[in-house]
Amino acid sequence: MMEPMSGLDPEQSAAVLAPRGPVCVLAGAGTGKTRTITRRIAHLVESGHVSAGQVLAVTFTARAAGEMRSRLRGLGVGDGGPQIQARTFHAAALRQLRYFWPQVIGDTQWQLLDRKFAAVSAAAGRVGLPSGTDSVRDLASEIEWSKASLVAPENYAEVAARMHREPPFDAEKVAAVYAAYEELKVRGSEGMLLDFDDLLLHTAAALEEHSAVAEEFRDRYRCFVVDEYQDVTPLQQRVLNAWLGERDDLTVVGDANQTIYSFTGATPSYLLDFSRRFPDATVVRLERDYRSTPEVVSLANQVIGAARGRIAGTRLQLVGQRKPGPEPRFAEFDDEPTEAAAVARGVERLIAAGTPAAEIAILYRINAQSEAHEQALTSLGIPYQVRGGEGFFTRPEVRQAVAALRQAAGRDDLPPDADLLTVVRAVLVPLGLTDAEPAGAQARDRWASLTALVSLTEEQLGHDPDLTFEGLLRELAARAEARHPPVVQGVTLASLHAAKGLEWDAVFLVGLVDGTLPIQHVLGDAPDERGIEEERRLLYVGVTRAREHLQLSWALARNEGGRKSRRRSRFLHGLIPDSSPASRIAAPPATTKKRPRCRVCGKQLIGTTATMLARCESCPSDIDVELLESLKSWRLDTSRALKVPAYVVFSDNTLTAIAEQRPRDDRGLVAIPGIGAKKLEQYGADVLAVVRGETPS
Repeated sequence: MMEPMSGLDPEQSAAVLAPRGPVCVLAGAGTGKTRTITRRIAHLVESGHVSAGQVLAVTFTARAAGEMRSRLRGLGVGDGGPQIQARTFHAAALRQLRYFWPQVIGDTQWQLLDRKFAAVSAAAGRVGLPSGTDSVRDLASEIEWSKASLVAPENYAEVAARMHREPPFDAEKVAAVYAAYEELKVRGSEGMLLDFDDLLLHTAAALEEHSAVAEEFRDRYRCFVVDEYQDVTPLQQRVLNAWLGERDDLTVVGDANQTIYSFTGATPSYLLDFSRRFPDATVVRLERDYRSTPEVVSLANQVIGAARGRIAGTRLQLVGQRKPGPEPRFAEFDDEPTEAAAVARGVERLIAAGTPAAEIAILYRINAQSEAHEQALTSLGIPYQVRGGEGFFTRPEVRQAVAALRQAAGRDDLPPDADLLTVVRAVLVPLGLTDAEPAGAQARDRWASLTALVSLTEEQLGHDPDLTFEGLLRELAARAEARHPPVVQGVTLASLHAAKGLEWDAVFLVGLVDGTLPIQHVLGDAPDERGIEEERRLLYVGVTRAREHLQLSWALARNEGGRKSRRRSRFLHGLIPDSSPASRIAAPPATTKKRPRCRVCGKQLIGTTATMLARCESCPSDIDVELLESLKSWRLDTSRALKVPAYVVFSDNTLTAIAEQRPRDDRGLVAIPGIGAKKLEQYGADVLAVVRGETPS
């Protein structure tokens, strides 16, 4: 059994010994926050301020709650009596709701809806929105954000606009899906379905509206501890308020500079306003970093030191406590495959020098970036595991895309001289490949994976200009087959979000270019400054995952031999030492792609169809119906003459866009998404002739 005060530094001791009442611990990365809060709980119990059974500690993941319980057991807290409750918000609410439900609701039965896909899909069908997997998941995410933010269906559109959200569909339609979803959960005499957010809503309402319930609960729990307080949502704060009532025996721990989940409704405002709500609160700052070397800590301080906005005012200046180590390295590469190969060789050298593979991580912004690194590690026989996601070739959208390519290759109407890249693009367009990045997180993930497949095709064509469809499929099959690493601990591949709360001896931060970090959808005509700052905090989280070895890298082109049009991340400005080779390579000019706007109302366009038509789906159409029929007739004749499917010539959406916009020249034609230089060369003259009412030559 460990003494609560043993091995603590002065600031940790101050947090542990703070008097009972409101305490705010601002804990930087690697400063021992879990040690501090579990020791505080142990001290409060041992000193008689509260009994173990009267403490409720909440955090955000089952893993973190389990770690807290394990540490408390090691401290001997509650031995021989009631145990401290250390749970996630939802687990605590579920336990309480099951107990209090009969008193509050009576005999009405309820059932936990742990998977809402079917209900959201049915609601989307009622409203007339697509019910595909990605669409439903994006709609489910919007419903979860709304409920976490205490936004009712009737207020969704107004609040979403005010919060600068990018809904996957028209906001009014999303609101209608949300309302229909809530209606579908009420099952009449059969009772009702409650999702995870409902657990919190009903728990809060039970305590707010029923004094007997509140009295019984508050007699049972007297002391509350909240970990990762920067990540609470308005709904979770409402539950916490209901738990507390008029009391103030609350300890919160957090770091506003690690706020990276605002897209789920999380907000650091409750942490930032803690002293305003509790003027007598004890505030302790933990800044001694026991995780990382001073060199890594210095870089982390530089990254977050450039932050702007209110959160930046609370930044913690970390002080490394470990012995010195190697300086962080910066590396610039011509293209992504070269970057991935170099990183894999760096991993190989670390393993040869004695660093266990399980203590090495490659971190990236989006999951689609893993493909090149999976390939590079596989080529060197280095085992790896993908955390928080699936390997590239096992992702549903990639499996679906490869199956579609295989089916297309089996068609007997493809001409032998068909352009491989054009055909691949045509096959992937119905699956979600667009010229512009779509709205909606799931749609963006799918788009990124499909774009990676196109890039892989371009890469293979660079190696072999005579590559056939069958040759491409063999290459894809070989890569997929090789991506079955042994079931042993290996190098971790993870997104920056999935890496939160973890640490490794060596970390490679890859793909650090504008448009990826910060992500493209926070840039554009009207940059989202709050979104950009959250992207900066993501980089900070990535840097602080490294204990000793750290490398930051980027590539100027996606594919081998591609145009070096990328710009290294703006967050690296001022970080790269003059002695680094990367500092001597001039960054190319920015080529930020502007998000298109509606030609009718001027609003930014959201979604594939709207981008193609150059107008919001809700804005009036000025389509020339006769022209559309003429274009379809021309496309049919052309596809028959070329012996290719009609969609290989032009998609229905492209023809609709032409019939609406009626381009007069080549410039107007290529302004329509889906019409590039090759399509212009092949069909431009004919299409313009049809638009003019003439017969194509």
